[in-house]
Parts: sequence; structure tokens; C-alpha cells
Amino acid sequence: MPHTLTKTRQICEPLTCSFFQPHKDSSSASMANVTRRASIATTLRAAGCVFAEDEAQLLIDAAHHPEQLNRMVDQRLSGQPLEHIVGWADFCGKRMSVGPGVFVPRRRTEFLVREAAMIAKPLTARRRAVVVDLCCGSGAIGAALNDLLGSCELHAADIDPAAVQCARRNVEPRGGSVHHGDLYGALPRELRGKVDILLANAPYVPTESIGMMPPEARLHEPRVALDGGADGLDVQRRIALGAAQWLGPGGSVVMETSGQQALETARILGEAGFIAEVASDEELEATVVIGSSR
Repeated sequence: MPHTLTKTRQICEPLTCSFFQPHKDSSSASMANVTRRASIATTLRAAGCVFAEDEAQLLIDAAHHPEQLNRMVDQRLSGQPLEHIVGWADFCGKRMSVGPGVFVPRRRTEFLVREAAMIAKPLTARRRAVVVDLCCGSGAIGAALNDLLGSCELHAADIDPAAVQCARRNVEPRGGSVHHGDLYGALPRELRGKVDILLANAPYVPTESIGMMPPEARLHEPRVALDGGADGLDVQRRIALGAAQWLGPGGSVVMETSGQQALETARILGEAGFIAEVASDEELEATVVIGSSR
């Protein structure tokens, strides 16, 4: 997940030109790369980047020419998420396309994917599972689940046009479809009553807590992907209320939430007619609630 910059700083002069002069032999080129990476890492570290060396190498690898690298470093120093700058995020071991203004998939959400895969895998012995990724953002969650299952009938939906455009780059190459609209209103009607797994990483940050989020998130990710209303659970309630109409027999809702909100999320799913179970991963600091059809 993104690393927060605590302050900004202008890019230093030695970063340009001198480290990009062509070299006649590979050893000189290798030494130049090391020197260049060290210089960028020093600048990033001074700006508050915890993983400065790794980020420096990612920026170098992503840049096609010196001017672009300097712009990318400057963007990072200004607080833009690294994933937005390089154009991808590492999620479940795969590079998922991510663009400016799109929610960056968090590492903790890999737990949601793993939990959903354990539910869906028994189905794959008989047929392709039908999976819907609501509030899909970049589409990384559905795409990663598709990869774990080998294949599935994947549908993703989001209300944000930028997210939909990004999700298509991750979902469509895997044979899936991306739909633009508000929750279930975006889905094809023929899916009603046929969905096996409903993935939901809906926004669950309480409105008053948005201002306490890291600048990378609150300044560079869309508000609609973060703000879950007064208690953070408004969108979860809407998803829970409509889920039974879209799930097939034995279908499940797998919903990410926070540890503090888990019991309330479980209650919401229980009131919607599901058997709710809370699962967590301490290492990832991840919590999901699984709603199973009665």
C-alpha cells in the first residue's frame, strides 16, 4: 500500500543529466545506475519515504528518459502515490494497472481475495464461478480472484468513470466485463439470482475520519472510494440489502471492513438474512465479514 510522505522538497540539481550520460561498458553503466539510485533514494528518504531505495528503483525502471524520471521523482516528493506515478500496483503477486484519481488496492485486501477463493474453489470443479466485484476501483480484487481460480465469469462495477476505465485494463484481458453505475444498478439484469461470490470493498471510512487519513489517500484518491458516511457503513448497508436478490443458491458476500466495525458489519449482513462470520489476519491487519445464504 502507499507510503506517506511527511514533507516535500525540491528535486536536487545533480539528479539531472550527469547520471544519464551514455557509458561504453556495462560495468560503468551498472555503476551509474547504482549512483543514480542512491541519489534518488537519499532525496526520497529526506522527504519521509520509508522504503526509499525500493521506490527509487521502481521510478528508474518506469522512466523512459531523464526528464521523465525527474518529473516522476518530483511527483513523488509532492506526495502523489507511487502507484499512480508508475502506473501499477503489486497486488496478490500481480501487476495491476492503477491510474491517477483511482483508489490504490491495499495489501490488506489480499486477505479478502484469499477468503473468497476458499469459498469459490469447490465450485470450479463443476463450473465457472460467477463473481461480481462491487465498488471495484481498479478491478484488482476481481482480477486477482480470477487468477487464483484459474478462471471465472467476472463482472466488476463502479460509479466512478475513472475507476471503470482503469478496471477495464485489469478485468477485460481476463475475459471479464466492467460496468459503470451505482452498485447493483450497473449490473446486467441477467445476473440476478446467479452470482456465486459478491466481493465488496466498499468505502468504510467515517466521514469525520477522512481528514485524519494519510495525504496520499485523502488528496489523491477519490472521495467516493473512501467516504462511508457518518459511521462508515452506509454503502455496506446498501450492498447487504440488495445482495440476496443477486446471489444464487449457496452464494456468499465477502465484505472488507475494519476490526472496529466488524461486529456492526456482521449485524448488517445478519439483518439482511445472511449467516455472518468475521475473519481476520493479524499480520495484514485485515478484517472481512462473510455473509452466507441461509
